[in-house]
Amino acid sequence: MPENLSTVLVVGATGSIGRHAVAEALRNGYATRALVRDAHRASDVPDGAEIVVGDLTDAATLGDAVKDVDGIVFTHGSHGGAADAENVDYGAVRNTLEALAGRPARIALMTAIGVTKRMTGHDWKRRGERLVRASGLSYTIVRPGWFDYNAPDQHRLVMLQGDRRWASDPSDGVVSRAQIAQVLVASLTSAAANHKTLELVADKGLGQTDLEPLFASLESDQVGVLDGVRDTDNMSLADEPGAVRDALDRARGHR
Repeated sequence: MPENLSTVLVVGATGSIGRHAVAEALRNGYATRALVRDAHRASDVPDGAEIVVGDLTDAATLGDAVKDVDGIVFTHGSHGGAADAENVDYGAVRNTLEALAGRPARIALMTAIGVTKRMTGHDWKRRGERLVRASGLSYTIVRPGWFDYNAPDQHRLVMLQGDRRWASDPSDGVVSRAQIAQVLVASLTSAAANHKTLELVADKGLGQTDLEPLFASLESDQVGVLDGVRDTDNMSLADEPGAVRDALDRARGHR
C-alpha cells in the first residue's frame, strides 16, 4: 500500500456519509477529490475539495477521477431496487477499479451491517466487496450499523466480524455518520486495518480518537478468499451471474 497518501478520492461525495468523508480527509491534510455526477451539486461538498465530474455507472467517465490518487473512499449507496443496486452499489466499485486499471491505491469501502443476509441489495454490495478483495489492492471494508440512531451517550466504537446481526433494524447496531467517515479515512494509512473486513457499531461511552487498537484486534481476511473472515458461506461463486464472475476475473487480472 502507499506509505504516504497525498491524494484521496471520495466516491459518493455528495451523500450523507460522503460529505463527512470529504471533510475528514481534508482535516487529515489530504488533497481531497470529490466525485460528483452533476457539477451543480458541488455546493454540497465541503470547501477545499477538488470537484471532478464522472458517472459511477460508466467506467469510461472516471479516468480523471482516479488519476494519480493514492486512496479511494467509497461512500456511495443506491436508493433501492434491483437495477439501482446492481448499477450503483456494485457498479460503482467495478467501474472505479476498472478505471484504476491495477494502479496502486488504498481502498476504504463502506457497505452495510447484515450484508451477508441474502437479499438483492445486500448481494450486490457483497459482490462489490468481493471485487475489492480480488483486486489485490490494499483495503479495509467497513459495514456500518444504522446511521445516527445513537443515543447522546452512545459513541464508543466497537468493531465486530462475522456479520451475524441480521435483524435489519437498528437493533443490529447504530453508529454516527461522522464516525463512519472517521473510520474510513483512518483506515487508509493504518497497517493494522489492511485486508480487514469489519462491522462498525457504537456502544455507550465516549468516542475514541486512536483507532489503532480496534483495527489491531481484528482478524485479517484470508488471502484468495472472496468473503470476509468469519463470514457465512452462503453465496456460491458457481451460482453467480456470468458477468459477475467475468468482472472478478478482470479484477484479478489487474494485479
